[in-house]
Amino acid sequence: MTVHADEATLVDLERGDGRWASALPVLQELRPHLTKELLAQVLDEGAPQGLRFTAVFAGEQCVAVAGWRIIANTSAIRKLYVDDLSTSASERSRGYGRLLLDHLREQAIAAGCHSLDLDSGVQRFDAHRFYLRERMDIVAHHFSRRLR
Repeated sequence: MTVHADEATLVDLERGDGRWASALPVLQELRPHLTKELLAQVLDEGAPQGLRFTAVFAGEQCVAVAGWRIIANTSAIRKLYVDDLSTSASERSRGYGRLLLDHLREQAIAAGCHSLDLDSGVQRFDAHRFYLRERMDIVAHHFSRRLR
């Protein structure tokens, strides 16, 4: 199924926006540990770092959400980095993820970015198929060490 522009609305979500009530459960499908209180903390700390959230709404219901920021670094010089990209399980394969990723690509181009990057957990095979279909390349391994 393909999304038609009149069926979906892209919305930039700010802290305190009442639509977070619909968007948070979609984000929690990717980040189940994320409570309303932790989200508020992330929004407070992340905003000065450039963290933004964009959501796709079908009517009043959030169907996909992305957290993203523009970063300057030595490898890409300037890139749009996607922290989170989650489509509601019940709404997958309807074009909402593609709509959101296309929007982020447009944001990256408009901001003069050289790339659009994201990390995806090694176990997320369906997401990997989606990213590869969307012409993204696997270009690095991400290493992490837990501190707590």
